[in-house]
Amino acid sequence: MNKTAPAASGADIQDWRPEDETFWEQTGKRIAYRNLWISIPALLCGFAVWGMWGIIAVQMLNLGFPFTQAELFTLTAIAGISGATMRIPASFLIRMAGGRNTIFLTTAMLLAPAIGTGIALQNPDWPLWAFQLMALWSGVGGGNFASSMSNISTFFPKRLQGTALGLNAGLGNFGVTTMQIVIPLVMTVSLFGWLGFGGDPMPLVKDSGWIFGKIPAGTPTWIQNAGFAWLVSLVPLALLCWYGMNNLKTVTPNAGSPLMAFLKITYLYSLAFIPTIGMLYLYLPKPTGLGLLSMWVAIPLDICAALLVMRLAAFGAMKENVAKQFAIFKNKHTWSLTALYVVTFGSFIGFSMALPLAITVIFGFQHVPDAAGVMTHTLKNPNAPSALTYAWIGPFVGAAIRPIGGWISDKVGGSIVTQVISAVMVAASVAVGYVMQQAYGSATPEQYFPTFMGLMVLLFAASGVGNGSTFRSVGVIFDRQQAGPVLGWTSAVAAYGAFIAPVLIGEQIKAGTPQLAFYGFAAFYAVCLMLNWWFYLRGGAEIRNP
Repeated sequence: MNKTAPAASGADIQDWRPEDETFWEQTGKRIAYRNLWISIPALLCGFAVWGMWGIIAVQMLNLGFPFTQAELFTLTAIAGISGATMRIPASFLIRMAGGRNTIFLTTAMLLAPAIGTGIALQNPDWPLWAFQLMALWSGVGGGNFASSMSNISTFFPKRLQGTALGLNAGLGNFGVTTMQIVIPLVMTVSLFGWLGFGGDPMPLVKDSGWIFGKIPAGTPTWIQNAGFAWLVSLVPLALLCWYGMNNLKTVTPNAGSPLMAFLKITYLYSLAFIPTIGMLYLYLPKPTGLGLLSMWVAIPLDICAALLVMRLAAFGAMKENVAKQFAIFKNKHTWSLTALYVVTFGSFIGFSMALPLAITVIFGFQHVPDAAGVMTHTLKNPNAPSALTYAWIGPFVGAAIRPIGGWISDKVGGSIVTQVISAVMVAASVAVGYVMQQAYGSATPEQYFPTFMGLMVLLFAASGVGNGSTFRSVGVIFDRQQAGPVLGWTSAVAAYGAFIAPVLIGEQIKAGTPQLAFYGFAAFYAVCLMLNWWFYLRGGAEIRNP
């Protein structure tokens, strides 16, 4: 006998049948959308905390923190790889601990890196490793995406997967834009001075900026507010998650008590730090690490180590649950859609992380030859655009258009949309590479900036549409039990774009060939375009245009 699903906020729901149209209209829709509208701002804050090091690193450079450009690039890269690795256990949390339990605790966990970052930034004389530790800790926010998407996918019928996941991911991705707008603003005021813990300001050594223009050197700046500002939203959001969301017993029958669920989440999240720290120690150059591995070895090693740690460290009922969810790796579509999601979300988050510093380094200096004819890149450009004024535009467009991509894909099919945006990204990446090459060899690089930003916005827009189309395909190809873990897994691998893009672009800028990074991206997009056609669009495809 079917029970009526309770509509109460915070209740555990015993019966959930979203594919039953009567149930959906009478009961399910209201509950599903309530969970969605709470999930979105929680995910937004997760993205903001995860991505904040892209802006913080720029401002540390402007404030004269005693670190090189290359060292500051490592902060964004560390946050990127930490968040990506955290998504691997996060993709399994919903079926182990329940949606309400997971989203509440992982949102509350963001308070730790927010507070820690605020404290560290008040101490510019602290060693680099202290800031790298805070960047590592911020990865918790990146991990939250996998659990959030897995959770929302369980509430909606297949016909609405593209729209629902597009809304959750797209509006959640506004955390990147929100962070890029809010942080430069809150650094201009003593936000918590009246409470006695706001700290003292530091004067800008170099010009900075925000969305309305430049901020001149010498202006007092409270960089610590980049961390502290998130306390205002995280505390009420955590409470809203607890009192407003639901656990679905049909998805998580053995979550146990909330305390037991919290212990599972904390245990698995803690495990994720082990392979991340080990890989970073082998990858990062001295004195932080050993500098033994290339990025292309480090990332697969990190992924494999994270999966191995989860498999070996799970125990009891958790071990059986992990083993069941590992079944997704036997399905070839898990791997094809993983590659396609790297094209879309991997590009979005990678470019979001790398763009502020890329603007600063390429357009913030005049690139002129010295007396010996060797090109130099150290002379300040008086007409330089401020990264903090423009870097938010691309992520804003990409996030805003993402729900549209999901909606269009629900109408015409995900793979057709993915094919079109992949072709656009191939062409746009080649063009960006060419423009960067011209700017990095010019004494007046600002003349190339409008073209550069226009092309980057096009890349962000295409990646945003593709995010929605890929998720729609996952929701159609996989059954309800596997769709959540697949969504989490694909998002975990794609999130390594937050590590790859800053490192790759930073290395190529240092080598004097920034265009090669984008030519490489274009080649990868072209390969995935063919992959998408082979699996989902050609005449003999097993599953056509899901």
